[in-house]
Amino acid sequence: MLCPRVVFITGANRGLGLEFVRQFLKLGNPPDHLFATCRDPERAEELKILKKEDDRIQIIKLDVTSQTDIDAAARQVEDRVGDRGLNLLINNAGMTRKRQYVGNLNRDHLLEQFDTNVIGPLLVTQSLMPLLLRAASLYNEPDSCNKAAIVNISSILGSIAENKSGGMYGYRPSKAAMNMVTKSLHEELKNKGILVAALHPGWVRTGIGGPEATLSPEESIKDCLNVLSKLSTEKSGCLLSNNGDKIEW
Repeated sequence: MLCPRVVFITGANRGLGLEFVRQFLKLGNPPDHLFATCRDPERAEELKILKKEDDRIQIIKLDVTSQTDIDAAARQVEDRVGDRGLNLLINNAGMTRKRQYVGNLNRDHLLEQFDTNVIGPLLVTQSLMPLLLRAASLYNEPDSCNKAAIVNISSILGSIAENKSGGMYGYRPSKAAMNMVTKSLHEELKNKGILVAALHPGWVRTGIGGPEATLSPEESIKDCLNVLSKLSTEKSGCLLSNNGDKIEW
């Protein structure tokens, strides 16, 4: 059963991140601390409503492209949880630019996507690593998302093997890079009690997926939580689909 005690989610003000918050609170044994982060908490109206209904939610300002925000967020989590550490980090915040084809590419837009989709999540992970290691040291049990885990929300669009249509020259390479970060973190942490996985949530009706996508956020996150409930060392270091199958890099 999925029941991490301390959870940290980036990009939690809308879309998949907001739905992660909703569904974690509905678990049979919800987290004691659910850190929901976003760039502008004042404008995160739906998240603020959830916070009023459940004080286990802690809303934190976090722009993943700001080291100042990253450091401040890590301090807030440590002040709140202390020696308990952090059980589950979900690097969900991401972005894309539309109309990414040769002839319409812009350096700033490409760099923006890499900063948000790769560098930001990696630096968030770095800042929270002491808390993840602390949590991992407390549990004498098999590795799981209840113990200590890093889950990077990626995409099948970052798979080189599955690229049959080209295009998306900022988003695809940035997600491919996130997949490599996932694999590297796995190799570095596999003997320290921390699982690491990249997770493709399916084609979802969000700001990135668009209105024609096949899954609602509710359906996608229900699937994703099922995958996380079963995550083990066997599939750590892999890119997984929302049904738990491995996707080729």
